[in-house]
Amino acid sequence: MKEKRIRLYIKPYCGWCHKAMDWLDKRGIEYEEVDVIADEMAFDEMIRLSGQDLAPVIDVDGEILADFGPDQLATFWQKLEKKDARN
Repeated sequence: MKEKRIRLYIKPYCGWCHKAMDWLDKRGIEYEEVDVIADEMAFDEMIRLSGQDLAPVIDVDGEILADFGPDQLATFWQKLEKKDARN
């Protein structure tokens, strides 16, 4: 997969957020961790992108997945890889 800008919006106490980070880390996927509790502007940005205030939210070059678990992240990632393969 080509280099992408990946931002993961998290809440530090969120179990699903930690699972998302673990999933990305295990696959060697680099991402920017954005703590929406520590940064109010980031929280507002997460809501604007996802339409909700639930975390985690991942933004991969404008493709958004919100309020997800590892299975949904795996499916989302597979779709991105297929899209990249077609381009």
